[in-house]
Amino acid sequence: MADRPRFGPAGVPSAFKALKSPVFEVPIFLHDEGLDAFEYQAVRWGPKPQMKKDIAEKLGINAKKHDVWLTVHGSYFINFCGDYETIETSKKRLIACATAANWMDAHVVVFHPGFYGKKSPQEALECCVKAMGEVVESMRTLQITKVHLGPETTGKPSQFGSLDEVLTLCERVELTEPVIDWAHIHAREGGKMKTINDFREAVNEIEKRLGINAIKNLHCHYTLVEFTGRGEKCHHTMDEVEYGPPFEFLATLIAELDLKPVIISESPILDVDAQEMRDIVLKKLEEKGKR
Repeated sequence: MADRPRFGPAGVPSAFKALKSPVFEVPIFLHDEGLDAFEYQAVRWGPKPQMKKDIAEKLGINAKKHDVWLTVHGSYFINFCGDYETIETSKKRLIACATAANWMDAHVVVFHPGFYGKKSPQEALECCVKAMGEVVESMRTLQITKVHLGPETTGKPSQFGSLDEVLTLCERVELTEPVIDWAHIHAREGGKMKTINDFREAVNEIEKRLGINAIKNLHCHYTLVEFTGRGEKCHHTMDEVEYGPPFEFLATLIAELDLKPVIISESPILDVDAQEMRDIVLKKLEEKGKR
């Protein structure tokens, strides 16, 4: 449970890459930037961890030392709506990511549940519930009990992952929590997140179905996004204000409702825009007298 709103990048910032330092030093770099969250990208992993245990443990140690909230983004190649072989391989990929997350003492493994393909939304839902339940059983067998699975709202209508579907997964599968990608909701729904009431409705729905703690401590992704009729097209920086969804409205709700979300920047300038989001929220908190 986050103790305050936290901000950080989805992956290693380009300025850190230029240093050619080992990945376990990222928390030091982020702390110096005034950031306090980091989502390690395991997005191309296979069915085994592609990170050495000692490196993962060093990353976790540095994250604790420098007060950086650590999460993992799981493999893009997970599809719990596919055929039997695809689902079995997907389960192994997610377990591999959860294993490494456990090594580094990360909080959540974020993942995209799958694609509808030829399945109806209800069939796809049942497939995801079954597969995720089996992953949780495997995690418990491996004594991975502190890492949560984080099904993410997805950005294209062809993908399983509407807000309703993600909340349903979290209602039906243990050891899960929702990951709310606001850009994905915006793009998937054709530019839906236009007003503060649009954000408020989503927040209220999450609270109604999963409880106050779920909304107080949301794990979020944020960027401005360009979309077409097929959904998400590409990410944009915070300065490209012609795109949405407007971050100002989420920041207002964070201050108004005293929320403590972890907000991960997926902007093309990861850490730079994470700092801008942080500054916007801090300003809102100051205006409300909560800082």
